[in-house]
Amino acid sequence: MVIPLVAFIPPASVLTVMAHPDDAELWAGGTLALCVAAGADVTIAVPRHPEPRASEAAAGAAALGAGLHQINQATAGTVRELLLDTGPEVVLTHPVRDVHPDHRRIAEAVLEALPEVVIATGHPRRVYTTDTYNSLTLDGPVPAHTTVDITTTWVTKQRALAAHASQPITEHFGPMAEILARLWGARIGVDHAENFVPLPVLGCLPAALTL
Repeated sequence: MVIPLVAFIPPASVLTVMAHPDDAELWAGGTLALCVAAGADVTIAVPRHPEPRASEAAAGAAALGAGLHQINQATAGTVRELLLDTGPEVVLTHPVRDVHPDHRRIAEAVLEALPEVVIATGHPRRVYTTDTYNSLTLDGPVPAHTTVDITTTWVTKQRALAAHASQPITEHFGPMAEILARLWGARIGVDHAENFVPLPVLGCLPAALTL
């Protein structure tokens, strides 16, 4: 049985807050490219890394058509200022119980920053966590929830990932991304997809069926 697709309606603006320069591309690159193509304002925020990773971060973001914000320290205070400056409709970050400690720290910083900003500004409207390594967190598999068809932007995602030449893209991350995209795609009857899980914002979950 093929699950009927919900039409992708992009948010007006998306901010990803990730731990490493290739994370946005790896876990959400196809969806970010879809948002850019639909006219959304997309920003990738990532801690500043030494070269060549800083230049790779810029190249990867450019391949997706996204803006890049490299932050000096990934603290709750820094994330709070970033949220206030950008006022995104949607925020994407790592799973709170990700297997990677850097990912967990970023997610915790986002969670700590959110309440004050949302009370003050009403943004972000929705917050989602992304996929992770082989879709496994410390608490078990990533649940299927908001699964986005990225078939039309799969090549763009691959091109953005390839910008991170210092990382094991060809032998490791690229094949994993292909497997995960095909598995999520199979669940909704398409070639490639990415999955996102909503986080409560002040006790509320999103009513939107897409990002």
